[in-house]
Amino acid sequence: MATNENLPPNVIKQLAKELKNLDESPPEGIKVSINDDDFSTIFADIEGPSGTPYENGTFRMKLLLSHDFPQSPPKGYFLTKIFHPNIATNGEICVNTLKKDWNPSLGLRHVLIVVRCLLIEPFPESALNEQAGKMLLENYDEYARHARLYTGIHAKPKSKSKSGAISESTTALNVDPSSTNNALGGKKLPPGPTPLTASSKGIATNSNDQNIPVVTGPSAPFPKKESGTAKALADKKKIDARKKSLKRL
Repeated sequence: MATNENLPPNVIKQLAKELKNLDESPPEGIKVSINDDDFSTIFADIEGPSGTPYENGTFRMKLLLSHDFPQSPPKGYFLTKIFHPNIATNGEICVNTLKKDWNPSLGLRHVLIVVRCLLIEPFPESALNEQAGKMLLENYDEYARHARLYTGIHAKPKSKSKSGAISESTTALNVDPSSTNNALGGKKLPPGPTPLTASSKGIATNSNDQNIPVVTGPSAPFPKKESGTAKALADKKKIDARKKSLKRL
């Protein structure tokens, strides 16, 4: 069992149950992570709700629990920069659930859900970010543009490594991926020459050397290697024909 000097044992026990429940059944769009040795700081990754300027973004926040929790509410901070009326530039969150509406019976799940709902319905009347609050009231389109800009810059989820690279490469080259993997022991193919692409006129072009046409297809001017031989045979036939005519005479 984790220990923490700032939290009494009964609170740690209660938090352990809550955190286990959050891990097994997380709220929609929220993923909680903790340090097993310190339950006084709770981290959560919140997905921006669809239909809002925060859509497609992932925002990390933390809840700091005081030594007398749950008698006093936790303090909430966004670690990811966000343009929102109720979130200060230093990340502090202003929501009634964490202030005057706090109740010791409220759990972490309720707090996290309320914070995510704040992204859906801000309260500009109690703004910590005055610019965002004023903009939301006077020009929503401009507010949404700013919020989307912050989301695109700061709240993009970490990109995952691209899978299936070998399959895509071998498909483009009409190579069986399984045979490639077996032959290379699972290693990727080394980069090869750029494939040629055929044009409608029967001329293939190389994307790296577009000034060097490679002629293909039925219209290609193949060299006439046997033209001299064919002419000699034709002349021989003419001579034989003349000899036969002379014999007849």
